[in-house]
Amino acid sequence: MNSIQARLSLGLIAVLVVVGLALAQLSLWLFEVGLQRYLETGLRKESENLLIAMVRGQSGLELDERRVSAAYQRPFSGYYFRIDFDGGSWRSRSLWDLDLPAPATSGLHTDLELGPENQQLLVLRSDYRRFGQAIAISVAQDYTPVRDQFRRMQQIGLGLGLVALILVLVAQRITVTRSLRPLERAREQIAQLQQGKRSHLDTQVPTELEPLVEQINHLLAHTEDSLRRSRNALGNLGHALKTPLAVLLSLASSEQLHDKPQVRVQLREQLEQIQQRLSRELNRARLAGDALPGAQFDCDAELPGLLGTLSMIHGEGLTLSQQVPSGLLLPWDREDLLELLGNLLDNACKWADSEVRLSIEDHLERYRLLIDDDGPGIPVNERQQVLERGTRLDEQIEGHGLGLGIVRDIVEAWSGQMTLQESPLGGLRVCIELPRKVGR
Repeated sequence: MNSIQARLSLGLIAVLVVVGLALAQLSLWLFEVGLQRYLETGLRKESENLLIAMVRGQSGLELDERRVSAAYQRPFSGYYFRIDFDGGSWRSRSLWDLDLPAPATSGLHTDLELGPENQQLLVLRSDYRRFGQAIAISVAQDYTPVRDQFRRMQQIGLGLGLVALILVLVAQRITVTRSLRPLERAREQIAQLQQGKRSHLDTQVPTELEPLVEQINHLLAHTEDSLRRSRNALGNLGHALKTPLAVLLSLASSEQLHDKPQVRVQLREQLEQIQQRLSRELNRARLAGDALPGAQFDCDAELPGLLGTLSMIHGEGLTLSQQVPSGLLLPWDREDLLELLGNLLDNACKWADSEVRLSIEDHLERYRLLIDDDGPGIPVNERQQVLERGTRLDEQIEGHGLGLGIVRDIVEAWSGQMTLQESPLGGLRVCIELPRKVGR
């Protein structure tokens, strides 16, 4: 969290400095341009007043001093003018013995200086015609005080900017600390998960964290469900092997093992049961495959491999087909669907005579999974017993190898429904309906 705060602080400092300097320079430039335009208006009026002060005298053009502002009479007052015409030029007394630089073109100029004091001048040159003569009037104003004020404003602005930057950083640190507090709580809760002190994360989090917390809780529930099914499978396996092993131990301790062929037959039968049970559980694990929790089920990618594996297990005399829309993605965990379909198809293959068919229908509000076989099926009066919670006919009742325990758990976790029907192929149809929005 500290590294995140440091990166946010550094990023904010960089952004504020760049944006602040850019805005400050832009503001000062705009202010200076506006001030120059304002001063230019005043200089133009002074230029027009000087033009009016030019009168025709006995010897030609003359400047009526009575119409000239007193500021042009004081030496180095900061207000100057220069008038150039064909017969000569006039300068204001405020220039004293200095010469005002004459701009080469008309308009406002800000790059001229005057005298040893290096007064920066704002000069406006205007070209007129009076009494038939071309006249160039240059009016200047000392711009140095304005530039000094700009420098002071820059210094004050820099100081205020630094103070504002510090205040913003303090406010940003407080805000970031409060904003990251839910993440810190989530980190602590994850640490508690690792220590076994809790089973899920609190859902009372900011809106931005809700998807993350929901996904983590979903993965936790998925992992817990997988572990529970694994424990159930191991318990079932142990329970199923308990009796055959006890019989084997009894037979192995019998002194008449070599004298009675029927004992060897019983021993072989018990060993075959153990082998079948182990093969079944290993096939379940192989059908589930290596899957990432939370991955979706891509029918085009997964079903060919699943059906191919079942064909290898149950022999070439069995036809496995599918009726699935192309490109269909089922919004459930890939591992769970492989286990669900693997169990149902495996059991259908065991009891089918020659054909097993998988169909998946995509309806508006639900998905419908159908597994059909042409085997002996299950009588109607026994179907409800097969679906009752806790009943597993493949483990407790001879003659029906359905193994619906794991399938039922998965369907119930997805708020779905499973029914047993008569198949159009003549055997059993297992119908599973799953809503699109699954409550987990």
